Amino acid sequence: CCCCCCCCCCCCCCCCCCCCQVDKIAYVHTLKEMAIPISHQTAITKDNVTITIDGVLYVKVMDPVRASYGVDNALYAVGQLAQTTMRSELGKITLDKTFEEREALNLAIVASINGAAEAWGLTCLRYEIKDITP
Repeated sequence: CCCCCCCCCCCCCCCCCCCCQVDKIAYVHTLKEMAIPISHQTAITKDNVTITIDGVLYVKVMDPVRASYGVDNALYAVGQLAQTTMRSELGKITLDKTFEEREALNLAIVASINGAAEAWGLTCLRYEIKDITP
């Protein structure tokens, strides 16, 4: 029956066999790539310059069970992690380098997020800095 197919792909329930019925769908996750906007925030560079930065985080649910039960709200958690990681990475470089090393910043943020997000059933595909304002 179609219950089993639906449960395996995007719903996380304990009863996924064909002989039992699903009483309630606990979680529904899309398995498509999602873009999460990371709002404007301030950060301080290595040379003590305050800048405002924002970006877009692209994530995908790889394990719906972990995304459901590994953390309360996986997408919120990964968004918060992206913000703190971005501030941390910007604190390691000077203002001049933020514009020159945009790609390296993006890669460092993705690597750091993937280290934690694996336990939440997510993978960060890429991070794009949209705007840097000194």
